[in-house]
Amino acid sequence: MATISVRDVSDETLTILKVRAARAGQSLQAYVNKLLEDEAAALTPEEAAVQARSIAARSSATSDDVLSVIAEMRQARA
Repeated sequence: MATISVRDVSDETLTILKVRAARAGQSLQAYVNKLLEDEAAALTPEEAAVQARSIAARSSATSDDVLSVIAEMRQARA
């Protein structure tokens, strides 16, 4: 497993992270590691768009189909 170092973290930021880690019952290292893992697992908007395009390319639904369903849902709520 790799090791990283983060320099120039403000005292305020470090204190906040330490408090949050303690509240979560974790060490600072475990807490920050989880933050990094969660960030790495989340799709960026660009990645989400690429994935959405890929899914849409495999679908037979057209934009007219989508607009029709939206209109039906709005009408049902009215």
